Amino acid sequence: MDERGTDRGATGSGDGRPSGRPGATRGGSGRPQGGSGRPQPQGGSGRPQGGSGRPQGGSGRPQPQGGSGRPQGAAARKPGGGKGKKVTGSARKAAARRRQERRRRTIIATAVAAVVVIAVVVVVLVSNRDTTSAAAVGYDQVGTFSGLSRTHTQSPVHYAQTPPVGGDHNPVWQNCGVYSQPVRNENAVHSLEHGSVWITYQPNLPKDQVDKLAALGHGGAYVLVSPYPGLPAPVVASAWGVQEWFHTAGDPKLNDFVSKYRQGPQTPEPGAACTNGTGTPE
Repeated sequence: MDERGTDRGATGSGDGRPSGRPGATRGGSGRPQGGSGRPQPQGGSGRPQGGSGRPQGGSGRPQPQGGSGRPQGAAARKPGGGKGKKVTGSARKAAARRRQERRRRTIIATAVAAVVVIAVVVVVLVSNRDTTSAAAVGYDQVGTFSGLSRTHTQSPVHYAQTPPVGGDHNPVWQNCGVYSQPVRNENAVHSLEHGSVWITYQPNLPKDQVDKLAALGHGGAYVLVSPYPGLPAPVVASAWGVQEWFHTAGDPKLNDFVSKYRQGPQTPEPGAACTNGTGTPE
């Protein structure tokens, strides 16, 4: 028996070459069992299990719970349920209203206080002047006045009567006598305080009547005669707290007035001087 045939039979191929490639395995492919030649992860796709290559969930971005990418809830955009601006605006409006109310109350309180102060000042001024008339002044009747103040002042004084019958006055009295020009109220009132009678007349009074009045002034002490613009009557006779009107200088009641009230009982300072004051009578 031929030895070569024996050798072929030993190998089982009959062609003298090794049957198959080195490392061949059962199955006839020459590759490791499984058929691909690459290591295959379990599942057969070569990608991580799940088939997408992206993190599970499908977006590639971290997803907060709820799936929207925004803070959960539609009202999470602004504090306080999305009404922050409305609350702040309302608070500002309320504060502005409170400020306006405080200003309004302050203005009202200031106005009330001013009215009270003015009222008090008026009351004081009125109380410091004569205000009470026991009888209306006029023709053929003597008007009387009480509550007359006697304060000395260098300032001009507003008197309630025309001409005045008393009240605050200048520290210097008017010298008694006859004057062809008006004299200051404040000085003449001081003369009334000393017990004089002040006879005044309208500047357009006829000359013959002016002469009659001048005769009264020259005829005795404590008589003051002068023109007075704006008189309510042609002739007015005044003493401290009393006054009477006359149509003419020849009215006999004028002499009666002078006789009764010159240094009369109404005089605050009877006997005080009516000379060595101010003014130069004719």
